[in-house]
Amino acid sequence: MNRAADIIQEACAALGQGNLDISRALIQDRYPFQNLSNSGRSYSPAECTRVFIRDGFIDRYSGDRLLFPGVLRLLARVLPDVVPFHTNWKMSETHPAFWELFPTIDHVVPVARGGVDKENNWVSTSMLRNSAKSNWTLEELGWKLVPPGSTSEWDGLLPWFIRFMEDNQQHQRDTYLGRWFRAGKAEWFKTD
Repeated sequence: MNRAADIIQEACAALGQGNLDISRALIQDRYPFQNLSNSGRSYSPAECTRVFIRDGFIDRYSGDRLLFPGVLRLLARVLPDVVPFHTNWKMSETHPAFWELFPTIDHVVPVARGGVDKENNWVSTSMLRNSAKSNWTLEELGWKLVPPGSTSEWDGLLPWFIRFMEDNQQHQRDTYLGRWFRAGKAEWFKTD
């Protein structure tokens, strides 16, 4: 049963009978508009890496494996013809792996819905699921939070990325890759 549709149906029935105030009250009381603000939060590579490692490089909404961010951007730099990336994430010019495998941080309870901007409310998810979830709650979407994974089972290719960057130091001069390399190396060796 769609509770929201029922509320709107009742409001429309009241409106159809000329009861503007009853229609307004039904919506305000039972299905109110919530002005969703954008927290505008930006996370450092170290904060992200810490959460990705904690979550075992899995999407906490699906259980799917994710990659360390530097891996895909490195592939886009070295193999741009087969792993294209557009800086504005233009879908027609960006390999789907960026949407499916690139990890992001999401607030389980959206900040715009009263959630806190603290690590205990952050989880790893793909860009695709983060975009789909937006400011919705898990209950509203019918999603469940899956348990974190283990880096002993899947490491997001972070150790591979560190080794590759150490062996191919010219890539460390790339600002983006260099930041992820330093953060990844620092956070990975904290867990060893």
